Amino acid sequence: MKDSIFQMVYELVKQIPPGKVSTYGQIAFLLGNPRLSRVVGYALHGNRDPEVPCHRVVNRKGELASAFLVNGVQEQRLLLEIEGVPFTGEGTVDLSSCLWEGPA
Repeated sequence: MKDSIFQMVYELVKQIPPGKVSTYGQIAFLLGNPRLSRVVGYALHGNRDPEVPCHRVVNRKGELASAFLVNGVQEQRLLLEIEGVPFTGEGTVDLSSCLWEGPA
């Protein structure tokens, strides 16, 4: 069961376009269970497929993941900045301007 939920997370995250972000909670909601946000985090933390853009998922406050790959928030921020994702003065993602609306 865990593998199928993780796979659903990966397939959904693959749909987030460059320059957009989603939140763990939004991914869980789109999967049909808003209470699965931690499971979304576990799935992304364990992902080894470079085709899944895990860097495009942040927490509900726009904060980056300290456990992201090797260099944590610095690496995640760099990948998002390369895609044009804006940040606030506090260093969080400006969710008001780049939050993905979900699949069309």
